[in-house]
Parts: sequence; C-alpha cells; structure tokens
Amino acid sequence: MDSIGYDPRLPFTEQIAFFLGKSTNLIPTKRWTDLLKAQHDRAFMVAGAMKADLLADLYEAVEQAIGLGTGIGEFRKAFDATVQKNGWDYTGERNWRTRVIYQTNISTSYAAGRLVQLKDGGFKYWMYKHSDSVMHPRPLHLSWNGITLPAGDAWWKTHYPPNGWGCQCRIIGVRNAAGAKRLGGNIVDTAPDDGVVPGTDRPKGIDLGWDYQPGATVVDDLRKQLSSRLASLPAQIADALKKDLQGPSK
Repeated sequence: MDSIGYDPRLPFTEQIAFFLGKSTNLIPTKRWTDLLKAQHDRAFMVAGAMKADLLADLYEAVEQAIGLGTGIGEFRKAFDATVQKNGWDYTGERNWRTRVIYQTNISTSYAAGRLVQLKDGGFKYWMYKHSDSVMHPRPLHLSWNGITLPAGDAWWKTHYPPNGWGCQCRIIGVRNAAGAKRLGGNIVDTAPDDGVVPGTDRPKGIDLGWDYQPGATVVDDLRKQLSSRLASLPAQIADALKKDLQGPSK
C-alpha cells in the first residue's frame, strides 16, 4: 500500500490523543490572536471565553464531537446548552461561530494525529491534496494540489494543511513516484515559492496563524500516550491496535 488515505468522518486514536492532551490547559482569551500557531498544540481556547466553567463545558462539547465523530448539528446542541448554562454573551452569529469552533478543532486535531501516522509510517514523500468539496477554492491551495515533496522538506513547516479558516486540504503519504502518480500527484525537486504577504514573513495563500504544522511540538508526547494506552490493554487488542498505528508495511 502506497498511501495514507483521508476520511474526516472517522475519528482515530492519534487525533483523539492530541485533543485530550489539551484537557489540563484551558486558556481564557479575549480574542483569537491571543494564542497562535504551535501554542494551540498544548492548549484549548475559544475566543472570548474567559470563565473556567465555560471553557470546561466548551472543551467537553468539542471533545465529544472529536471522540465520537458526531456532526456539527450535535455540536450545536451542546454549544447552545453551554451558552444557556453559563450565560455567555458571545460575538458573531450562532451558526458561523459554531462552524468556526467545530471545523477548526476537527481539522487541526485531524492534522496533528495524521502527522504522527505519517512520521511513524515512514513515508518518504508527502503529497498536498486539495479538497474537491470546497465551493470557493483558494487559488493557491488549488495550485498546490498534487505537489509531492520529501517528507522533510522545509516547505511543509509552513504549508502543512489546514492552511486557513475552513481549509479542507490534507496530506497523503506516498512511498514512491508510482504511488504519487496513481494518486494524481507528481514528485517535484523544488517547492513552490509564491512569495510572502507584504510586511510579513507569512507565505501567500496561508491565513494569519496557520503557517505551522499542527501537532509537531507534541509528536513525542502523543507516542508516549499511545504506548501507555497499549500497555493497559489486553494483549490481543493491543497487538491489533499496534498494527493499525504502525500503518502499512514498508
């Protein structure tokens, strides 16, 4: 098998472990820019949520969505109950606000969990894949579709998706040129250079705060969590889960 696929509907062990790692670090914030980039690897926040009880309830609602793979409809019910319970006067329209909270946490936890799988799977190359389900694709994201670079290329430090609010792009691990071609990609020698946003060092095509690799700072911690979990399971179940975590044979 040449690739790691993608199914956002199915939560997986590494994804859940990443989000659970934030459970003891719920950070009150006034605005979304109070935490940026890799600071989100170890902390949970919702812009404007300042009270401990409110943050705990919001965290629980997101945890249920990730752990059970529930849709945004169920999350909105939990969000409404949390707002009513805590008397939270949040900013923004309800459907927009819940979509941002839901999608951001689902996509970044997915990306972080997948990062562990890609690294542990020993994939030589990573391929950028644009989502065909996006109604209004970002031109640069679309132009990156199929680009396949060595897993260690510096480009991935800033272009590992998601690359912005609502971005549904993803990474597929591949082992060779044939695998890349079969999946609609092409191995290239040099990463694209699209310039930077004027006055910043942020690459064009990437939203503020999204030019980083979700989970990169906690990969080793996630491995330890997963190893500890394996040790507590019955041998047969642990062996099956270990094979799943290791991914396809090299």
